[in-house]
Amino acid sequence: MKIKKKTHAIAIFVLVLSLIGGIGCSAPLSTREQGGLIGAGIGAGSGAIIGSTVGHAAAGAAIGGPVGLIAGALIGDQLLGQELRQREQQRQIDQNRAEVDRLRSENERLRQQQEGR
Repeated sequence: MKIKKKTHAIAIFVLVLSLIGGIGCSAPLSTREQGGLIGAGIGAGSGAIIGSTVGHAAAGAAIGGPVGLIAGALIGDQLLGQELRQREQQRQIDQNRAEVDRLRSENERLRQQQEGR
């Protein structure tokens, strides 16, 4: 029975390492993905700790991981939305600043043209 539990734990460990390795080789993670990954790690760790108190660390990790993943992804999604809103606001600020500069230049050109008459 103990060998079966060890084999199961090793299989889960190898699976987690494979997933992390696969994610590490892909494009940079979005804020949502980072939140999900962190949440899954925290959830699995917390679940394993809680589960170990009753003798079922693997089950606790298996339950805590997905719960943490969902919670982390939701938090990451909110942060991503906030980042996108801030980028859009900055884009609008830059666009307005460029328009003000253009209008100042036009105003100066018209002023010089008026003085030349």
